[in-house]
Amino acid sequence: MRIALGIEYDGRAFAGWQTQPHGNTVQDTLEKALAAIAGHPVQTVAAGRTDAGVHAAMQVVHFDTTAARSANAWVRGVNAHLPADVAVLWAHEVTDDFHARFSAFSRSYSYFLLTHPVRPSLGAGRVGWFHQALDVGAMREAAGCLLGQHDFSSFRAAQCQAKSPVKTIARLDLTETDGLIRFDLTADAFLHHMVRNIVGALVYVGKGALDVAGFARLLAARDRTTAPPTFMPDGLYLTGVGYPESHGLPASANPARLAFWR
Repeated sequence: MRIALGIEYDGRAFAGWQTQPHGNTVQDTLEKALAAIAGHPVQTVAAGRTDAGVHAAMQVVHFDTTAARSANAWVRGVNAHLPADVAVLWAHEVTDDFHARFSAFSRSYSYFLLTHPVRPSLGAGRVGWFHQALDVGAMREAAGCLLGQHDFSSFRAAQCQAKSPVKTIARLDLTETDGLIRFDLTADAFLHHMVRNIVGALVYVGKGALDVAGFARLLAARDRTTAPPTFMPDGLYLTGVGYPESHGLPASANPARLAFWR
């Protein structure tokens, strides 16, 4: 049978999602815990491969198993074998044609950015940081340039393996409360480092180093070498994966799971 899981993790201690020879990844950690419950080796497939230091409030994975276990066993049983910074949120049996990556039609990310003269300590590794206030109005105006379908080569990492740089952003919202800026993005898919590169460029707009027209030219240039640096991974969270309703899976994280940044 094929099982889909919703996973939450704090990425600070891990070298990203994808398995590595040293084993210090979320995938390696999860597969060991699943094997303990399944009684056989398990290989997982994820909706998206998060980088080192990036978090997830809703990662979706699937795996195949011959073990007949209850949903409760795949949640509470697996969690008993996981460290405190990784948790299974839900488990659903799915049809054999379900694929955590290829069945998805959208991904959503949130980035939390603290603007304050002093770096965070309680939020260290869990929130991005910039040392001065930013013009959120200008940032919001620039972000509007990215809505719709575009070639996002200017926001693509050099090592990106995607076949095409053309993606469609359906949502890019910025909200600010007491110096904490939240970026919420939804797209059909994201390029490697795309969200962090967008945040980095919008920070340049917010601090006055790049105007809105210049930001639009950056997008049109389709040239990563002309863009601002990639922003830190600390404040980035995968928050949802969209699937056809026929699969019966939650589309996004429960907002309460991110309540610590309200």
